[in-house]
Amino acid sequence: MPLSRSLLSRRISKSLRDQEADSHESPMIPPSSDTAGSWSAMLPELLGEIIRRVEESEDQWPQRRDVVTCACVSKKWREITQDFAKSSSLNSGKITFPSCLKLPGPREFSNQCLIKRNKKTSTFYLYLALTSSFTDKGKFLLAARRFRTGAYTEYIISLDADDFSQGSNAYVGKLRSDFLGTNFTVYDSQPPHNGAKPSNGKSSRRFASKQISPQVPAGNFEVGHVSYKFNLLKSRGPRRMVSTLRCPSSSPSSSTDHNPCDTTKMMKKPNKDGSGFTILKNKAPRWHEHLQCWCLNFHGRVTVASVKNFQLVATVDQSQPSGKGDEETVLLQFGKVGNDTFTMDYRQPLSAFQAFAICLTSFGTKLACE
Repeated sequence: MPLSRSLLSRRISKSLRDQEADSHESPMIPPSSDTAGSWSAMLPELLGEIIRRVEESEDQWPQRRDVVTCACVSKKWREITQDFAKSSSLNSGKITFPSCLKLPGPREFSNQCLIKRNKKTSTFYLYLALTSSFTDKGKFLLAARRFRTGAYTEYIISLDADDFSQGSNAYVGKLRSDFLGTNFTVYDSQPPHNGAKPSNGKSSRRFASKQISPQVPAGNFEVGHVSYKFNLLKSRGPRRMVSTLRCPSSSPSSSTDHNPCDTTKMMKKPNKDGSGFTILKNKAPRWHEHLQCWCLNFHGRVTVASVKNFQLVATVDQSQPSGKGDEETVLLQFGKVGNDTFTMDYRQPLSAFQAFAICLTSFGTKLACE
């Protein structure tokens, strides 16, 4: 019996060694641990066609999360998916990845969004509207919280509704007002163009101490201003505002060979005469004799009369070949539809981040402007 057992064990071990050798020599059987590698080994043409069809078929949320799922397969899938998503965003204003929040909106129509306000926590939430109902939250995009620092007010804008630290990876930018709450400065967490330097001053710093990582900018970058005109005579009428912003380029040629997540290279560097900026002003309303109030046509997107409601048109628009704005086309409109619910509709050349920052300036009392 011991001899037979010994012979049997030798046969089993020899058989196992032969199977192991065959598995290493056969190119048809990939190792089980390289599953992700087998997905990455797909032909680029086939992979591109698959992602293109998914990207084109799923044009709205929540179905569009399938595009994000493709980007999670491997590094190669992520790069190709980001290329298609970025090209689609430049043409149609689709929002897929967080980087799309700093790309220009659609040209032919407006992205319809909702802003929900929480008065107890001074927090504002931006959602992409998925239906025509004002009660549906939609797809969460950004959140902002108001902080009072001495005589000034700051709105910290973040990708995380629970994290408003300027040192966080979720930090997007901030909005800072002056003492009267009539002049605002928009800061971006990333440089708007190559060679941009962070704004000077203690208020523009992201960290109280020394810079933690060279990959994270230690300061904020000034990208725009919003100002409200004084109403010293207390004349009847809505607030008057002017916004000057450095808007991202919507030309595909300007971003060729660039990382689709790198919005830094897509921003136009301003000239010395300030011609690199887009200038917006509020559209003048008309007085309605029968209703005895100032009226604007919001096309059903605003249902509650409020001094906060406004529409912005461009006097200078760098996205146009001539650089002149069309003062009849509304690029951003904001209005009240409930006690703590507001609509925000924006289009090119504004991004979701810029539109949200402008709308935040409308909250708060402005006695000198009303």
